[in-house]
Amino acid sequence: MKTGAKNIFGKILVCLDGSKIAEQILPYAAEQARQFKSRVILFRAYIVPSSAVAADIRSGAPIGPGLMRKEDKKYKQIALDYLEGVAVSLRKKGLEVASVARPGDAAELIIEYAHRERVGLIALVTHGHSGLGRVVFGSVAEEVLKKSGRPILLIRPKENKSLRGYKQDLGGDNL
Repeated sequence: MKTGAKNIFGKILVCLDGSKIAEQILPYAAEQARQFKSRVILFRAYIVPSSAVAADIRSGAPIGPGLMRKEDKKYKQIALDYLEGVAVSLRKKGLEVASVARPGDAAELIIEYAHRERVGLIALVTHGHSGLGRVVFGSVAEEVLKKSGRPILLIRPKENKSLRGYKQDLGGDNL
């Protein structure tokens, strides 16, 4: 960043879903953070699977807010542990990094968080594909692009046969 230049990207929201594909955004986001001296916020939406609650239904145990809070806490911790693992390499590069995990719909949460926290740039990978000259974005990337009103750093993932079928077990939406 040039001396005296305004830091237009004070915060960069890096959206991850737990997949190696989504992590392909990291070098690009890190470079922007380095150039603009931005704070990196690693963000992950998660869903508490219905199977976590179904087990208690089968056992006859009462279901209530306490069970949901317990399951939410468990899945939030899994998401935060993942994000903190990613954060280690970024911190080694001298970047300021925070981790945020929220339950619910990824696109809605990304948009809401970006507005509330005045994020300067949203960085994510599309899990979409191109064909016949037309690009089809993943549903989360498309919704964020259309509705966030923020600058977006969006990349299409590199083809990697070893990544095909890679899936993380937290109910993360495709970006």
